[in-house]
Amino acid sequence: MARETAPGEQRVALIPQEVDGLRKAGHEVVVETGAGEGAGFPDAAYAERGAAVGTASEVMAADVTLFVRAPGSDPAMVDELVGWLRPGQVIVGLADPLGTPAAAAALAERGVTSFALELLPRITRAQAMDVLSSQATLAGYKAALLAAGRLNKILPMMTTAAGTLPPARALVIGAGVAGLQAIATCKRLGAVVAAYDVRAAAAEQAQSVGATFVDLGLETDSAETAGGYASAQSEEFLRRQREALGKVVAAQDLVITTAQVQGRRAPVIVTAEMVRAMAPGSVVVDIAAAQGGNCELSRPDEEVDVDGVTVLAPTNLPATVPAHASRLYAKNLTNFLKLLLADGEVRLDLTDPIIADTLVTHGGEVVSPRVRALLGLADLDAATDAAVDIAADVTTGEIGAGAASAAGESVVIPTRAGR
Repeated sequence: MARETAPGEQRVALIPQEVDGLRKAGHEVVVETGAGEGAGFPDAAYAERGAAVGTASEVMAADVTLFVRAPGSDPAMVDELVGWLRPGQVIVGLADPLGTPAAAAALAERGVTSFALELLPRITRAQAMDVLSSQATLAGYKAALLAAGRLNKILPMMTTAAGTLPPARALVIGAGVAGLQAIATCKRLGAVVAAYDVRAAAAEQAQSVGATFVDLGLETDSAETAGGYASAQSEEFLRRQREALGKVVAAQDLVITTAQVQGRRAPVIVTAEMVRAMAPGSVVVDIAAAQGGNCELSRPDEEVDVDGVTVLAPTNLPATVPAHASRLYAKNLTNFLKLLLADGEVRLDLTDPIIADTLVTHGGEVVSPRVRALLGLADLDAATDAAVDIAADVTTGEIGAGAASAAGESVVIPTRAGR
């Protein structure tokens, strides 16, 4: 397991409690020195569980290397991190392949087999591995606390001898996992909460955690993908949405925006004009800032004052609660590894949608259809190399991606523990 290198990243991919299960399954665990310190897990805690604590070179020499943010997730560090990897190495983590597809191409050129956990399919079997949901839950919680801490008034109604203080009004835009947690947290803190989402199905979910759903009267039948994510909308739809939402935003004390479209820039929903219409002392927290932001005035990881309204745009809120974020991430990751690793071997069962969908690079190719499309690459020909004898190549892990798909069989990459 590698120590994270992205600025401000305090999470760790594996916590000491998860080492036991991996070792019982027959795997050797090597943890880079200091990897868990930012999350409150010292090297000694890993050593007590039987993990070896080693250098970065020793971690990179492992058959499978685990990350929170894998090489490629930070475009500024792609070349440096990919240079540490070797052909045939397997890496698992959050890699943002839809946002930084060029990094996937670099990993493929290096001969690395990479898995991006953002691409997990939304099926029941994958729920225990869903790192996006577990981290988004914490992001929504922290966004509500951040807003409450910066607001110039308290959130709950309070009756005192000097009079009654009315509750603060909060609007959460985007009722996905992060939004629902932000709604629930604002509600628990005593605010009157409203919610808006383009997906019609989100209304019942938002209401279930205490929000009044805002209906703008717009046609939203095509607003949700088959996988349950929000789909990209036309500029005309966004224009009409902004017009209808303006008065709603102006009436709020705090606004939390969470709307994101996977692999695309986040839609601009809150305009500069809307922010300026809010009362001085109000707060906007835009947790879609890493994808460009839902607020026109957001600047990633900066605080902007707009006529007394504070606009905050944090890009990595889960890293601000690294102990619990790491605990959830590590459980998700080890559940994924149970599917990927068996009998000391990496098994690329391409008939399993969990493995097939998360596999981004293998055998010198970018194999993810979604990432290939972003790179402008032609679809892999399922018939190409179909005559290749898979059994002759599985020991090297260098089977052609086209052949693996055509055959519909498992590719086995032995690890040192399994040799």
